[in-house]
Amino acid sequence: MSNNRSVEFFDRQFERQIHQPESALNPFEQAALPHLRGRVLDFGCGMGNLAMAAARAGCSVLALDASEVAISHLRQWAIAEGLPVEAQVADLSRYRVNGEFDTIVSIGLLMFLDCATAQRALADLQAHLVPGGTMMVNVLVEGTTYMDMFDPDMHCLFPRDFLQTRFAGWEVLSCDQQDFAAPGDTVKAFSTIVVRQPAEPEHK
Repeated sequence: MSNNRSVEFFDRQFERQIHQPESALNPFEQAALPHLRGRVLDFGCGMGNLAMAAARAGCSVLALDASEVAISHLRQWAIAEGLPVEAQVADLSRYRVNGEFDTIVSIGLLMFLDCATAQRALADLQAHLVPGGTMMVNVLVEGTTYMDMFDPDMHCLFPRDFLQTRFAGWEVLSCDQQDFAAPGDTVKAFSTIVVRQPAEPEHK
């Protein structure tokens, strides 16, 4: 993703945000806060607002993003506050998760991968969540007409029922569909799900 148009789009956005007062958590990040515990993976962390909030709440955090601008900012921020955030620049179209996590969050990331890669990445995330762990996933879905941030060759607008289908059999803690007005009379259509993976059955 290093030469991806989407990364360049957000690099420019992050450069502007660095020089602004500390940003508040967006609504999706606010919804994730009550579910954060233990070892947290923030897959597509952006500027790191949620990663820092998780660390302040006592979690240890691995925060990944393709933006060098965002990760450099997050590293300095975490050091300044002395918080346990490991921030890494990563090509998330190729990344393979190592270890297990109590909580995995991917807000606003998977739609910037082609659909096959996004499916593979989501399966990898699911495989590294501990039994009984919690996952929050937020994506843009069909009905989205604001396309300025997408690379023409690498993006995926998911079916609106994609997340419910993908997490069939998991405990659904919340599931929302929200449409937001975007520039030029366009729309961003989001689907968000918070789920708990079933615990391993007890051995008798």
